[in-house]
Amino acid sequence: METKKQFSSFETEIIVRPDDIDMNNHVHNSKYLDYVQTARFIQMRDNYKFPMEEYIERGYNWYASTAHIEFKRALKFGDTAIVKTQIKEWSGAQVIINFWITNKQTNKIASEGYIVYTLISLSTGRPVRIPEDVLERHNI
Repeated sequence: METKKQFSSFETEIIVRPDDIDMNNHVHNSKYLDYVQTARFIQMRDNYKFPMEEYIERGYNWYASTAHIEFKRALKFGDTAIVKTQIKEWSGAQVIINFWITNKQTNKIASEGYIVYTLISLSTGRPVRIPEDVLERHNI
C-alpha cells in the first residue's frame, strides 16, 4: 500500500433492530459487517460527498476482498452502535478501511477490525486503479 497519511475518521449511529438478534440474545456476528457497510454508504454520501450512486454512474463498484473482525463485547437489542471508520491506506485498486463499533450506552468497543475494498469496473468485473479524482475527494 502506498499512502502513509493520517485520514479523517467519521462516525455513524446504528440502532440495533430486533431482526439483528440471534438465538444467544445478542447481535449476530454477521450483522457487525452489515453495520460497517451501512456506515460506509452514509459516510461516503455525507462526509466524502461521493455517494455509491456516483461510483455506479461512472462504471465502478467496491467489492470487499478481505474482512477481519475481532469481537470484544456483545451488542444487544435496544443498544445504539457507533460505527467509526477511517481510511488506513490505499494502493492501486485497493483501500483498507479500519473500523471500530462502540456501544453508545457504555462507550466500550464491541468490535474492531478492517476491510480491504477493491475498486472494480462494472463492465469487466476486473479491478481498476483508483482514479486520481477519487483519491483527492477522499483525502480529507
